[in-house]
Amino acid sequence: MSTFKAPKGTYDLIPPFSAKYLAVRDAISAPLRKAGYGYIETPGFEDVNLFARGVGESTDIVTKEMFTLTTKGGTNLALRPEGTASVLRAALEASLHKQGNLPAKLWYSGSYYRYERPQKGRYRHFSQVGAEAIGAEDPALDAELIILADQAYRTLGLSNFRILLNSLGDKECRPVYREALQTFLRGLDLDEETVRRAEINPLRVLDDKRTDVQKQLVGAPVLRDYLCDACKAYHEEVRELITAAGVAFEDDEKLVRGLDYYTRTTFEFVHDGLGAQSAVGGGGRYDGLSEMIGGPALPSVGWALGVDRTVLALEAEGIELDIPATTAVFAVALGESKPKVFGLVTELRKAGVAADMSYGGKGLKGAMKDANRSGARFAIVAGDRDLAEGVVQVKDMESGEQGPVPLAEVVDVLRAKLA
Repeated sequence: MSTFKAPKGTYDLIPPFSAKYLAVRDAISAPLRKAGYGYIETPGFEDVNLFARGVGESTDIVTKEMFTLTTKGGTNLALRPEGTASVLRAALEASLHKQGNLPAKLWYSGSYYRYERPQKGRYRHFSQVGAEAIGAEDPALDAELIILADQAYRTLGLSNFRILLNSLGDKECRPVYREALQTFLRGLDLDEETVRRAEINPLRVLDDKRTDVQKQLVGAPVLRDYLCDACKAYHEEVRELITAAGVAFEDDEKLVRGLDYYTRTTFEFVHDGLGAQSAVGGGGRYDGLSEMIGGPALPSVGWALGVDRTVLALEAEGIELDIPATTAVFAVALGESKPKVFGLVTELRKAGVAADMSYGGKGLKGAMKDANRSGARFAIVAGDRDLAEGVVQVKDMESGEQGPVPLAEVVDVLRAKLA
C-alpha cells in the first residue's frame, strides 16, 4: 500500500465514479456550446495581485483562502481560487476585445483551489464549469446565461434547485447605499474583523452566515430602495426575459455573493438537499472588473457551476445518469489467437467501435468475467480452431446468443449491430 495519500481536503476521481463527473461537465457545457460560447483554458496559477484586485482584498478568498507561493525569481503567485479573473485576464492579453464581434463568449472547465475547512460539499480542490460573456452591457446576456444554466440542470434531471436573483446597483447608486449601510453597521455590536470588513466593503457583511450577525441585520437598509432608475430598468428587463423563458426565480434582496467585482445582476443556484452548503453555483455582472485589473471598460457577465456540488445534488435527488458503457465490444483470445485478435481489436477501433480485450493470459472463465465487467454489448471469442476455420464467435451479452462470423466480416457485422 502506498504511504502517500491525497492532500487533506482534496479527492481523486477514479472510474467508474469519474464518468459521472465527465457527464456533468458535458451536460453543463452543452447548452453553452450551442449558444456560441467557445472553450478557453487558463493556467492553474496566476499573479496573486490579479485576484487581490479583482476578487477583492476584503474577501475571505483573498484574506484567508488563497494558496500562494513564491517562485525562485521572487514572483508571488496564487493557485486560482475562481475562474472569472483568469478568463478576463486571458481575453485582455489576447486582445479579444479589439477583434470586434463583442461580446466574446467563452466557457471553461477546470480545478480551483481554496484553503477551507474540509467538509461535505466544500473542498480545498474543486471542479467548476463556467461561462463569461465579455464586452457588452445587455440584460439579454444576463438572462441568457441564467437560462442556459437552468437548461443544463434540467437536462441532468434536477428539479429541486432554486434560482435567487438580486441587483447590486452600479457606480452611480451603490455609493449612496454603501454609505447608508455603513452608518447602520456602525451602530451594531460587531467583532473587530467584521467592523474592518464593513469599512472596506459593507455589502460583504450582509453575506455573513453567523446567526448573531444576521439577527443584528434585521432592519438594515435594502439595496433595492437605493437603485437608480437605470439599474431598476435593467434589472426589470432581466426579470422579464427570464420569466418569458419559463424559468422560475426568487428575488433575494440580501444576495450579494462573495466577490467584490459584481455589479447590477447577481444570482445564485441553491439546492435544498445539500444542507448548509446549499449553493451549487452562481454569478452575475461585473462591469468594472476589466478596469480593476488594468484593462479598458468592458462590461461583462458570467457564472460558474460546481461540478462537485452538482454531483451531490444528483445524489440528493436520487438521480442516476444514463452513462453508456465505455466499451462496446470485448475480445477474448484463447490459445495462440492473440496476435490475430489484437489486430481485430485495432481494426474495430479504427472503424470507430469502442473495443477492448482480455490481457494477462486469462482462461475463458476469467476473460468472460472481464467482458461482463466492461459493460460491452458484444464479446468476440476466438481460439485456434476458430481461426483455422476463418471465423470468430460473436456473443450478444444481453441475450446470450452466440454464433460464428467470418473474420473478414466481423468489423462490418458489429458496426451494423451497434448502429
